[in-house]
Order: sequence, then C-alpha cells, then structure tokens
Amino acid sequence: MPENESSSTLWRTILGVRFFAGHADEAVRLGLAGGLVVVPAAPALVNLGTDAEYTRALTTADLALTDSGLMVMLWNLLERDRVIRTSGLEYLVLMLKNPGFEQGRGTVWIMPGETACAKACTWLASQGIAIARDDCYLAPIYGPGRIDDPALARFLENKKPRQVVVALGGGTQERLGLFIRENVATATGIHCIGAALGFLSGDQVRIPMWADALVLGWLFRCLSAPGKFLPRYLVALRLIPLMIKQRHASCSGGL
Repeated sequence: MPENESSSTLWRTILGVRFFAGHADEAVRLGLAGGLVVVPAAPALVNLGTDAEYTRALTTADLALTDSGLMVMLWNLLERDRVIRTSGLEYLVLMLKNPGFEQGRGTVWIMPGETACAKACTWLASQGIAIARDDCYLAPIYGPGRIDDPALARFLENKKPRQVVVALGGGTQERLGLFIRENVATATGIHCIGAALGFLSGDQVRIPMWADALVLGWLFRCLSAPGKFLPRYLVALRLIPLMIKQRHASCSGGL
C-alpha cells in the first residue's frame, strides 16, 4: 500500500476509505485475485463513522469501488480531481465475462430470498453461466452490529468456493463480507455487489448500461418504487455536508 495514498494514480482515500480509482477491468482483475470487495452507495456511506462494523468493513476492505456518483462528483468538484466512477453493475458485468471467473464454477451466491435466487439462476443461465440451486445461500435478515452466521460459515466451508458473490442491501452486505473474510478460510474473492444482479435478472427494476453510465440508476429505482427509494435517496443527501467538511477525515477516530 503506498505511503501517500491520496496522491497515487490508482487510489484515493475519501472519508477514511481507500478507494480504487482505476478502470473497471483492472478492478475486476484485482477483485478476482481475492479479498473483500465493497461497492458502497451514497445511502450507506452516510453511516461511516457512526456504524462501527460497517465502517470497519469499508476501511479494511481489500478493494473499495467508486460506485457512488454523488461521492465522485463532490470529490472531483472539491479537489479538482478526475476520479472515475466504477459502478457495481459495471463491475459485475465485466466480472461475469472475465475468464478468471470460470463461468460460475466454484462460486457461491448469497441471495436475499427465493424469488431473487430463482430469477438470478434463470438470467445467469441465459448468459451461459449455469449454477445450481445449492450454489445459492438464502441470507436471513441480519440485525445491526456485528454479523455472526455459523450456518453460512459451515455452508461455505463445505462448498469451498473460489468466489463468493453477495447480492444483499448496502450496509448489510459489507458487514457480512467482513464476517466471511474473518471466519471462512476457504473463501477467496468476496464480491459485495448489492442490487446489481437484481438489475440484470429483473428481480429489481432493470437498469440499462447507458443509464448506469450516466449515473441515472437512482432515478430508475425511484420511478419504479417511489415510496421505497425516494426516502432512501433523500437520506443520501447527507453525504454532501459530510464530503464538504470531512472528506479527508479518518474513520478511526470517528467522522
């Protein structure tokens, strides 16, 4: 890790999190090599410094991606920088195409429910990635704080996957990814890609790649279910004063 991370071409430390600022294909290469990959969005980023376990997950992640368009825009504006955005959707699409992913073999998928699992299996099969139902783990509803899921740990120890894809909500999936990294020796790459798989499978509103590139995913989600997503993205606006005042702060002492 470079001593002066902020001046590195490929890394920026923002809100105490070391973000990868390179291109998405290089991010995929690094992610497939192993470690915890997080893709934090703005609605969850506002919890940095107040949610201890979420903060620990992000600040100790092996690879954090610049998924939040709001964070990237504010950073570039305030710092006169040119950090590029790598979304969870772009990362997932490129990862599935990467030969290193082995077309789904040796991968476990952690899903939020049976419907999401069935739709994901169908969509992945249409892409030539055949996965069995027993390659999926249906996550329970996790509470706040540190996650402890012995059943998942046993499941992964038995499966011995090379890659684990976590398709849960932001704020939860990062804490779960941290649990896997610290408790399952056989897991190599842990990819917390959130709703990206649902955007492709149809479990959530479909977001075209052009809309993702234009940072319009939030709009598609709000139009599909305004009562659910509008409050979430209004909360995300708290990221603006946080970035203005404390973008260079360290999470270790609290933001």
